[in-house]
Amino acid sequence: MIKFGTDGWRDIIADGFTFANVRDVTQAICDYLNGKKDKISSARPKLIVGYDTRFLSKEFALEAALVAVANDIEVYLTNNFAPTPAVSFAVVDIKADGAILITASHNPFRYNGLKFKASYGGSATPRIIGEIENQYLVNQKKGKKPLSLPVSDAEESSLLKNFNPKKRYIEHILEIIDKDIFRGCGLRIGVDPLYGAGQGYLKDILLSLGCWVKEVHNVVNPSFGGLNPEPIKENLKELAELVISERCDIGLALDGDADRIGIIDAEGNFVDSHRIFAILLNYLAGGKGWNGEVVKTVSTTRMVGILADKFNLPLFETSVGFKYICDRMLSNDVLIGGEESGGLGVKNHIPERDGILMGLLVVEAMLASGKSLKELIKSLMDEIGYFYYDRLDLVVDGKVKIKAIKNLDTLEPKTICGLKVDKINKRDGYKFYLADGSWLMVRPSGTETVIRIYAEAPSINEVKDLLNEGRMFVEESG
Repeated sequence: MIKFGTDGWRDIIADGFTFANVRDVTQAICDYLNGKKDKISSARPKLIVGYDTRFLSKEFALEAALVAVANDIEVYLTNNFAPTPAVSFAVVDIKADGAILITASHNPFRYNGLKFKASYGGSATPRIIGEIENQYLVNQKKGKKPLSLPVSDAEESSLLKNFNPKKRYIEHILEIIDKDIFRGCGLRIGVDPLYGAGQGYLKDILLSLGCWVKEVHNVVNPSFGGLNPEPIKENLKELAELVISERCDIGLALDGDADRIGIIDAEGNFVDSHRIFAILLNYLAGGKGWNGEVVKTVSTTRMVGILADKFNLPLFETSVGFKYICDRMLSNDVLIGGEESGGLGVKNHIPERDGILMGLLVVEAMLASGKSLKELIKSLMDEIGYFYYDRLDLVVDGKVKIKAIKNLDTLEPKTICGLKVDKINKRDGYKFYLADGSWLMVRPSGTETVIRIYAEAPSINEVKDLLNEGRMFVEESG
């Protein structure tokens, strides 16, 4: 059974993620596009197909493109690996009906995946995903085989076109940021694309703005050098070393498809996604004067709510997954939306997370304030309070995962770590709100055989205690 999780369909290469399954899923997407009454183009649909640097991603992307062409869809296939935000922007720029991206984002190297972006250049909404999943099930029930054709026939049909999204994407990004603030700044910046599809993009933009840039992990390595391409503390040790050795002002890291951001400050310290969200919200609303709704997922910091109150901005909370934030961005005037994993999106752009743009905006916030990143964070924390966060991922067997989640549903502790439980939120996992404002959350990953435990508290030691308590909840439930 193929099912879209929090951000597309992902599975282990050669196990669930196979050429046959990619063809089946692509056929369902093609049926959805051909059946749409509100096509962007009046004639046949247009579909963009892009891919990341993972093992066989290019070949999977070509297979998807051939299925689409066989379904009489005009296909724009990227001529190289490309970041998800660049491909998503191309959907709007080319006026396409959607995009297929072959990527497993930040998952371990043995995974690959398929994301579908809709005509507005953002994550497909739950409604669209539901229609595609339903079409897939109908096709399976009917025994419908996916259409396809040889590459030579596709090229002769004129429906298969190659293109490079980089130039137009960078032009668009340079329209959003304040280039004058960067002029003559001379900042020294380390960049780590983690062997992913963001190679060259952030570096080239920063160089064009007059920054000194050094990039690491900027070759194609399908095993990601033994790392998971996720911009979290344990994966950014080499970037931290680079920042210190080269006396950089900041280090910017991207995940495997460049839609998430991770940051290292000038002293080599990791800056978590919650602080990044807070810095950006404070700068966009307070520094640039942007207005709009603030959207956060349930696993995201309290700092966002405090800052929304400060600027008198409405706050809306969603389940985990940027598709829910995107859905809100389509129907409301959203200033910024973000999730715990480092995926953030802002207005005046596509309704999509973009690690490249977020990194640039953090640098812009530093320059506008005249402060280092550490100073910027300290001034913000002095104002709104100090919050510390961490996450623990427990790798579990699929059956254990199901059993643990089922048993957690009956868990209603009165206290956790000696603190009264004020409220339990079961909207997406299990979030326990504690009397001092701390919280603990346990939820299954939507893309991996992992149970995630999240915690936020006034001190890092209290965070560790909460995570240990969460681990015991899972172990006792499984």
